[in-house]
Amino acid sequence: MTHSAQSTAYDVVKKYHHAWTGGDVETAMGYVADDVTCRAPGMDIDGKDAYRKFITGFAPALTGIGDIAEFTDGDRVALFYYPQTAATSTTPAAELFTVEGGRISESVLIFDRLSYGPPEQD
Repeated sequence: MTHSAQSTAYDVVKKYHHAWTGGDVETAMGYVADDVTCRAPGMDIDGKDAYRKFITGFAPALTGIGDIAEFTDGDRVALFYYPQTAATSTTPAAELFTVEGGRISESVLIFDRLSYGPPEQD
């Protein structure tokens, strides 16, 4: 996938986010650098293959996505959203992306891991 030199960091992040939250992880990975790093609760993810595995593990659980807010600062974009699953629809997530050379090079992901566990049984 090629990206125009005219693409802003915001454009790259929004296309990536729309793709993976829509279940198209392969398209999303076209917006990610080979040497991407992701800092997430309880883990550090290095490299595109590990990042793909991480996203692929969660994307099928999504039942919807609720957007909260977006902020941009040059090559950095922050998204706040509700990843909706069978376990929760109100637990927020925040992600700060850094875009270099038209690709996401870094992600800092913040969410409450416990909220995404299996729903409690009655």
